[in-house]
Amino acid sequence: MMEDQRYYRSLTRNMVLIMILVSFAPLVLIAGLIGRYFETSYREKVVAHLVELVQKHQQNINGFLHEKLAYIKVLGNSYTFEQLSDEAFLGQKLAVLQEAYGGVFVDLGVVNDRGLQISYAGAFKLERADYSEAEWFKEAITRHNYISDVFLGLRRQPHFIVAVKQGWGGKEWILRATIDFEAFNQFVENIRIGKTGNAFIISRGGEFQTSPHLESAQRKDFFVKFLKGEELGAQAFAHFGDQPALEDSARQEIVGVNDYEILAGEGKDAGKDFLYVMMPLKAGEWILIYQQEEEDAFSDLYHARRLAIFIVLLGGLAIVVMAFTLSKRMVRRIEKADREKEMMNEQVIEAGKLASVGELAAGIAHEINNPVAIMVEEAGWMGDLLEEEDLRESRNIDEFKMSLRQIRTQGERCKEITHKLLSFARRTDPRTRRMHINELVDELIDISEQRSRFAASRS
Repeated sequence: MMEDQRYYRSLTRNMVLIMILVSFAPLVLIAGLIGRYFETSYREKVVAHLVELVQKHQQNINGFLHEKLAYIKVLGNSYTFEQLSDEAFLGQKLAVLQEAYGGVFVDLGVVNDRGLQISYAGAFKLERADYSEAEWFKEAITRHNYISDVFLGLRRQPHFIVAVKQGWGGKEWILRATIDFEAFNQFVENIRIGKTGNAFIISRGGEFQTSPHLESAQRKDFFVKFLKGEELGAQAFAHFGDQPALEDSARQEIVGVNDYEILAGEGKDAGKDFLYVMMPLKAGEWILIYQQEEEDAFSDLYHARRLAIFIVLLGGLAIVVMAFTLSKRMVRRIEKADREKEMMNEQVIEAGKLASVGELAAGIAHEINNPVAIMVEEAGWMGDLLEEEDLRESRNIDEFKMSLRQIRTQGERCKEITHKLLSFARRTDPRTRRMHINELVDELIDISEQRSRFAASRS
C-alpha cells in the first residue's frame, strides 16, 4: 500500500512538472521575444523623440543668440560712432530694446580699441570702465561678431555679452550689449520633460553657462573629461543600439555631434542611471546637455515591463494551480482504474477457480453416478430375488424389502443430485421452456438447504 502511494505521488509530481514546463516554455519565450523587441523599439522612439526636442531647443537657443547679436549689429550699422557715443542717445536705444524685447538687454556700451568704455547706458555705474584686460574684449576685438561665455566681470554678477566690431576714422570700436542671465537661464531650462528632465549649457572648457542642478554640478569633472577626450575608466558610456563611441577627435571638435548616452550616477545618486542628449551651441563653443534619469525617461516602459511581469507571474500561478489540479484528478482516475483492474483480475481468478471447481465437480459427479446406478440396479435385482418362492417365506422378508426400497430411493436421490451438479458445471446454451414455479422454488430450497447444512457443518 505504501509503495502504491509513493508511486502515485511520484506520478503526480512528474505530471505537474511536465505540464508546467510545457506551458511555461512558450509563454516565457514569447514574452521574452516580444518584450525584447518592444523594449528596443520603445527606447529608440523615446530617444529619437528626446533628440528631436533637444534639437529644436538647440535651434531656439541658437536663434535667440543670433537674434540678439543681429539687433546689436543692426544698431551698430544704423548709427555712427558719434551718435552712439552720446550716452543720452544710447540710453534711448536701450529703452527701445528693453521695451521691445522684455528687458532681455540689460545695458549697452561703446568701447574703443584700447578697451575703454566711452559711452554707457544701463543700471550699473560702468562709465569709463576699462576692459583692456578682459577676456571678452581680447576676443571681441579680433572678430566681427562675438558672444562671450558667462562671467562675473566688474558687476560681480553672472552675465554674458554680445558685441559687434565697427570701424571709424581708421580705428576700431565695439558696440556691446549685456544679456540678462536670468532670462537666458529660464529660456534654456524651458525644456522640462517628465519629473527629472532638465537642460543646461557647459562650455568646452567645462564651465557652466547656465545654473545647473545639483547632480549636474557634481558631475562637472566628468563632463570636462568627456569634452577633452580623457580616459573615463569605470564611467565608460553604455550606448543605445549601434550608436558608436565618440572618437577623441569628435570630442575635441564636437561641432555637429549629436550624441546620447547613459551614465551611472555618483554620490547620493549612486545606483541611478542618467540619460544625456548633447547638442553643440555657438559653433561648438558651448554644449547643450539635456539630462534625465533613465527610470523617469523610460517610466512607461518600466511600468509596462512590471505589468507584463505581473501578468506572466499571475499566468504562471494559474498554470501551476491548473497543472496540480489536473494532475491530481488524472492520478485519482488512474488510481481508480488500477483498483478496478485489480478487482477485475481477482474476479477473473475467482471465476477460474469456480470453473476448475465445476470441472472437478462434473468429474466427481460422473464417477459417483456410475456406482450409484449399479447400486440401484442391484437393488432391483435383489428385489426380484425376494419374489422367488423359497425366499418369500423368510421371517425378515419385510425388512429386506424396506431396505431395498430405501436403497432405491437414496440411489434415485443421488442420481438427481449428481444430475443437478452436472447441469451446473456444464456450459449449456440458454433455451426457453415451460416449467412450474413451484418446482423451481422447491429446487432452490433444496440447494439452499444443502448450503446451509454445509455452512453449519463448517462452523
